[in-house]
Amino acid sequence: MVEFGLLAKANKTSQNILGQKKESKQLRIPFIPREEKFFELFQDSAHNTVKAAKVLNELVDNWEHIEQKVEEIKELEHIGDTITHEIIARLHRTFVTPFDREDIALLAKSLDDIIDFIESASNDMLIYKVEPPSRRAKELADIIIEATTEVEQAIVELRHKAKLKQILERCVEINRLENMADVVYRSALAELFEDSTDMAHVIKWREIYEHMESATDRCEDVANVLEGVALKNA
Repeated sequence: MVEFGLLAKANKTSQNILGQKKESKQLRIPFIPREEKFFELFQDSAHNTVKAAKVLNELVDNWEHIEQKVEEIKELEHIGDTITHEIIARLHRTFVTPFDREDIALLAKSLDDIIDFIESASNDMLIYKVEPPSRRAKELADIIIEATTEVEQAIVELRHKAKLKQILERCVEINRLENMADVVYRSALAELFEDSTDMAHVIKWREIYEHMESATDRCEDVANVLEGVALKNA
């Protein structure tokens, strides 16, 4: 009877422990990080930026249906804002993040800044009623597509630790493209002041060129964040 009593007591104790473990697991569920969702959101943001860059390129290459293309970029910019807000909101309610919280916030902001400058450039073209874009504007638009495409590919590789080396290589390429944009930007300004005596024309295009070059600067900012993340997790 004593043995059976001890066995029953042991069984009851085991059941209590299992129940506590089960309850503990249930309590921990809300704190499990949804790491994959961060990566998905970053990929959505990067892809959305590439789409905006392609529309900008189409705008400067084919100077027609201007309002429609500018509106399309504006809609993409709004989508980008929504994605950024979702990333930040998720960051606040996630207990453990896939990489440093500061890097997540900075990466989200830098991606959002790229499309903001693309939208500003296209919007100014419409508002200022400029003439068909110059060769330099087309060169900058081409570079923006290349840089945002590299950014998107690096973001896709971010979730794979085995591809951290490729991310670093893409960061080098993004920096190279940003340097190219600097050269084109300076050439565009020099030609603008040399070829035009219309100061209104100069002011309009100087601002547009600046927005386009700033888009590549923000691509470099993204590359700097990604490089830091890759090195920390190597």
